[in-house]
Amino acid sequence: MNTNCFGHRYKSILLLSFFLFSLTGYAQKYSDLVTLNGYKTKVYFSTGNDVRAKTVAERMDNVLDFYNKVITYEPEVTLLILNPMDWPKHTTFPVYGMPHYDDKRNLLIIASEDNDFWKGFIPPVDLLPKELADKIKITYVDENGSLSMQPFFDLLAIHEIGHTYLFQAGLNVQRKWMGELFCNILLHTYIAENEPEQLSALTVFPQMVIAGGKEEYKYTSLTDIEERYEEIGQNYPKNYGWYQCRWHSAAGNIYDAGGVSTFVKLWNAFSEQKEKLSDAEFAALLSEKVHQSVADVMLKWDE
Repeated sequence: MNTNCFGHRYKSILLLSFFLFSLTGYAQKYSDLVTLNGYKTKVYFSTGNDVRAKTVAERMDNVLDFYNKVITYEPEVTLLILNPMDWPKHTTFPVYGMPHYDDKRNLLIIASEDNDFWKGFIPPVDLLPKELADKIKITYVDENGSLSMQPFFDLLAIHEIGHTYLFQAGLNVQRKWMGELFCNILLHTYIAENEPEQLSALTVFPQMVIAGGKEEYKYTSLTDIEERYEEIGQNYPKNYGWYQCRWHSAAGNIYDAGGVSTFVKLWNAFSEQKEKLSDAEFAALLSEKVHQSVADVMLKWDE
């Protein structure tokens, strides 16, 4: 009897059993959700959201294909699209509607429906400049004629998948706020290059929030968000949303100034720079290796 052959066969059986057990355990985690197959991302969603799940999954495939051509890299990710009942079963994040990426479990989690968090950003449009108010009424209207921020928040799945690039590629983005800006640059670049008809949905909402001023927010500096990132995100979600809108606006300016090449340079700079930099060194890196418009987010934030 060939004992070596038996040993190899036994090891193969063990590996196959472990693989099947892992798959079964993985599926059991989301046994209360519906599985959507046939896409690059693993997709699980709350019952009744078939159309939304397919729309998001198709867009995610397009994002992965686009950036694989741009930077020759493609992360893996699992997407959860959850209703209010399923949300607390699969995430500890307290605010329903806040899209987020769980790097420990490699999960991208988004809401399946309109919610109070999104609605909280709808301002009294009659108090806004007429041009901006008109844009809002045209861009963010649902089938009932009511204002809804869903067209904007639907695009944020692209922002969240940006975090998978950061974590899985091991990029050193130097600052927490830069990690968020990076994802917004990734989002805006993809939309501008592939779905330009969605630019209004992406840009009008941040304009609206920024136009409302910052007086109501407790934290507004980059130092604040750097030192209190988790606290602001979980305890002051609207304040955190204001930061995101500032970064969204900046991402638009950055794309307009440098196009796709700015994202590529950003990717390369963070891939190569491994050591922690001082503020002055970081600003110089962004200015010299990427684009001045990126450095200006840091240098001119409080202006």
